[in-house]
Amino acid sequence: MPVLLQVVVALIAIALCAVLALSIWFFRKPFAATVWLRRRRLRRSGFAKTTVSTSLGRQTVWYGGSGPLLILLHGAGDQAGTWHRIARDLAQKYSLVMPDLAGHGQSTPSSGALGIGTILSALEQVLDSARWKSQRFVLVGNSLGAWISMLYARKHPERVSRLVLLNGGALRHELAEITLMPKNREEARRAFDAILDPATPRPPSFVLDDLVRVTNRGPIARIAATASEIPNYTLDGKLGDFPLPVDVIWGASDRLVPLEYAGTMEAQLPAARLTVIEHCGHAPQLECPTRLLEALLPVLAGPPPENQQPVSAASTNLGS
Repeated sequence: MPVLLQVVVALIAIALCAVLALSIWFFRKPFAATVWLRRRRLRRSGFAKTTVSTSLGRQTVWYGGSGPLLILLHGAGDQAGTWHRIARDLAQKYSLVMPDLAGHGQSTPSSGALGIGTILSALEQVLDSARWKSQRFVLVGNSLGAWISMLYARKHPERVSRLVLLNGGALRHELAEITLMPKNREEARRAFDAILDPATPRPPSFVLDDLVRVTNRGPIARIAATASEIPNYTLDGKLGDFPLPVDVIWGASDRLVPLEYAGTMEAQLPAARLTVIEHCGHAPQLECPTRLLEALLPVLAGPPPENQQPVSAASTNLGS
C-alpha cells in the first residue's frame, strides 16, 4: 500500500475513533457534552476566556466584541455557553461579558451550599476587576441571572444603565407541581414540559435520566440547600422605588415562571416595558434565539422605558 494511502487510511481511522468516542460520551453524559459544545462555539465565535480572582475563588468569564458593555448572566444550573446562539450577533454592536456565575460552569466554589449572597458577591468582585471597573453597562439576565441582575442593580445603580430581564426576576414564586430536582424520568419530563413551548421537540429518555443525575448533584441542589436564606434576597414590596429602567422580555410558553409573573413586575416597577415572545419558553436564548434577537436588539438600541404606562400601551407581542 502506498505511503500516502496509508496516511489517509490512518487519518480516517483516527477521525472515526474520535467520532465514536464523542458519541459514546454524548450518550453517557449528554449534559456535559452539550456544555462542552456550547463553550466550544463561544470560542469559535471569537470569544476569549479568562479568570478573575475573588475572595470566593477563581471565577471564569468569557468576553469579546466591541461597543457599549453588555453583561449576560445565565440561569441556575447553566453556564456562559447558554449564550452561544446569540453572542456572535450581539458582539457586532456590543462588548460582551459572560461570566460563569459562582458555583456554575468553571467558577468556584465547586462544592457545598451555594447561597444567592455568594453568587452576588462573586459577581460584584468580577465586575470590580480592573478590566471592567471603570465602565457602566447594561445587565441582561435569564432566570436566576435576572434575579441576580436586579439585586446587583439595586445595590450598585451607579454601575448599571438599564436592565433586561429574560423570564426571571427577584419576586418570590412557588413552583406548584414542577420540581427543578426531578427524582425520576417522569418528573424530568414534566420539568422540560414546563420550560419549553408545546411545539418544541422534547429530549430523549437518556437525556431525561442525565437531568435527574445532574440537577440533584449540581448548582440547583446546592442553591436549594440555602432555601431558608432566600427570602433575604427577594424584592417583594420593594419594586416601587427601583432605581433603574427595566425591560422585561418573556417567552410566553414558560410554565416554570409564567407570564403573569412578568406582568406583576411590569405593574410594580416605576419604569418598565414588557415584550412577549410567543411560542417560546423559559430560556429564549436557546429555544428561540432569532426571535429573541428581534426583540432584544431594538430594545438595546432604543430609549429605555419611561415612567409606567398602561399595560395596553407598554406591551408588545412578537408572534412566531
